[in-house]
Amino acid sequence: MSPKKPGKLQRSFYNRSTLEVAPEILGKYIVYHAPAGTLSAKIVEVEAYIGRNDPACHAANGKTERNEVMFGLPGFTYIYFIYGMYYCLNFVTEPEGTPAALLLRAAEPVSGMEIMRKNSPGKNPLDLLNGPGKFCRSFGLTRNQNGYDLTGDVIYLEDRFTTVANIQRSGRIGIKNGADRLWRYYDGDSRGLSIRRKVTRKRRDKQDA
Repeated sequence: MSPKKPGKLQRSFYNRSTLEVAPEILGKYIVYHAPAGTLSAKIVEVEAYIGRNDPACHAANGKTERNEVMFGLPGFTYIYFIYGMYYCLNFVTEPEGTPAALLLRAAEPVSGMEIMRKNSPGKNPLDLLNGPGKFCRSFGLTRNQNGYDLTGDVIYLEDRFTTVANIQRSGRIGIKNGADRLWRYYDGDSRGLSIRRKVTRKRRDKQDA
């Protein structure tokens, strides 16, 4: 029996509840055919941001020129700029009209290391992609790649049939409002996480309720 071939994730993967997509996106591979060459990495950490009832979501106050891609079809990139220095990559989820996305917080480098190191000089492999700003810098992503179709041929996610055995959850990082929601999902066995945070059973049960 021949081994399964990697498959590009289709729009139906993203067109679901964000909290269903979040754990399943761990272990998938992001591929970017950049002008300088092809880069790829395994996703190990994401955060969910969901609609107008989420005070930390960019769509909480409605549609703007900045966040309009979140209100469109699922399976597109949403890239924003913060603190005057960092770009952050998100994957739009849920049906059109429901603004939601997964922030890519960390990944493990797989290919294109020379390009990543040129973009992020002095970084060791585990530090190249262990943060949303670091990821975009090392991959060379800016607002120019905002609104790219993830089912296209430039930037997309692949299923390479990698099993993530230790999926963990915690509160989201770097926000004040909505930080108690356990919407950060990560591979507990990965050495490439942006940060490690223990989640108590009490907090998990309260959130699940």
